[in-house]
Amino acid sequence: MEPAFQYSSDASSRTGLTALVDGVLLGNEAGAVVRLDREGRPVWTTRLGREVAVAPVLAGDSVIVGTVVGELACLSLQDGKERWRLGGEPPVLTPPVVDDAGHTVFLVAPDGAVHALAVDSGQARWKRPAPRAPGQASPAQAPAESLEPQVSVAPALRAAPVLLEGVLVVPLGSGLWALDARSGEPRWSKPVTDVVGLDSERDTVFVATRPGRLLALSVKDGSTRWEQRFADGVTGPPARALGALWVGVGPASLVGLSTAEGREVARVALPSPLVGRVQVGLEDLLLVPTSGREGRLVALKAPGWTPAFTVRADTPLRTRPVVRGPLVFVLGLDGRVLAWRLRVPPPA
Repeated sequence: MEPAFQYSSDASSRTGLTALVDGVLLGNEAGAVVRLDREGRPVWTTRLGREVAVAPVLAGDSVIVGTVVGELACLSLQDGKERWRLGGEPPVLTPPVVDDAGHTVFLVAPDGAVHALAVDSGQARWKRPAPRAPGQASPAQAPAESLEPQVSVAPALRAAPVLLEGVLVVPLGSGLWALDARSGEPRWSKPVTDVVGLDSERDTVFVATRPGRLLALSVKDGSTRWEQRFADGVTGPPARALGALWVGVGPASLVGLSTAEGREVARVALPSPLVGRVQVGLEDLLLVPTSGREGRLVALKAPGWTPAFTVRADTPLRTRPVVRGPLVFVLGLDGRVLAWRLRVPPPA
C-alpha cells in the first residue's frame, strides 16, 4: 500500500464519497460539491452556499444534492452546471435514493415525510406525509395510516432508505416504513427502533439498530427471517462483502455473519469503533475504516481475516471507502480525500 494523493476540500465533511467510474464526488460543510478524478485533481466544484451533509447521488448523467437548509439541486455530472434547483424543501439530512432507471429520486424529510421527484425536472411524482400517531388519522386516511408507526423526529442525520424489488424501505424515528416506489402507498411497517443502517440482498433487507439488534427481513411483508443480538450494541450500518454481512459491534469489534441464517462467522478486534461500512479491495481484502483520532484503515485478508496492513489517515474515518482498481479513496472528517494504491502481490 503506498500513498497516491491527498486533496483538501477546505472544510469538514460528513457526506462520505460517491463512487464514479473515474473518481469520486463529495460535499462539505461549506456547501461545496466537488468531483475528483482518479489522480485527485478537481474536475469541477459547485458551491451551494450551505452545508451538504449527505452524499450526492448519481442519476444517469446527473448529480442530485441537497443542503441542510432545504435546497435541492440537480447538477450535470460532466461539468457541475446546475440543471434545476428547488428551494423551500425540507432539510436534506437523509441520503437520497435513486431508482435503477435514474428517473426518480426519493427524499425523506426530517419529519418522516417521503417525496418522490422526477430527476429530469424536479417535479413531484408523489408525496407521502409523515406517519401519524394512533387516533390522529382522518377517516379518509385511516386504512393506509393504520399500517404506519408513530414518528419521532431527531435533528440528526438518518440512515439511508433502501430500494428493493419496487419497495422503498425507510427507517424512521420509531420504526421501519415500507412504501410502494411507484405510488407511495404503504406496504408494511415494523416497530424496529434506533436504526443505524440498512443493506439488502435479493429479497432481503438487513437492519442494524444501535441497541444491538441485527435482523433480516422479507422485503415483501417485513417478516423476520432471522435475528441476532449483540449485548454491547452496534456502532455502524451493516454491509455485505466477501460472502458475509459485516457490522461494527461495541466497543470496537467487527463481526461477520452468514447472510442466510445470521450465524457469526468472524470476529475481529479493531483499534477504534467502526461507524461506517466496510469495502472490498482487490479480490480478497476487507477494508475497514475506523473512527478514532488516528483514522486507521485496516485491511483484513480473506479467508482468515488476519490483518494484511494498516494505514493511518490522522483524521476520523466515518464513511465507506471507495475502491477503483488498485486505488482506495477515503474521506476524513476534516474534509480531506486521501488515496492509496494497493500493491498486487506477485504470483506465487
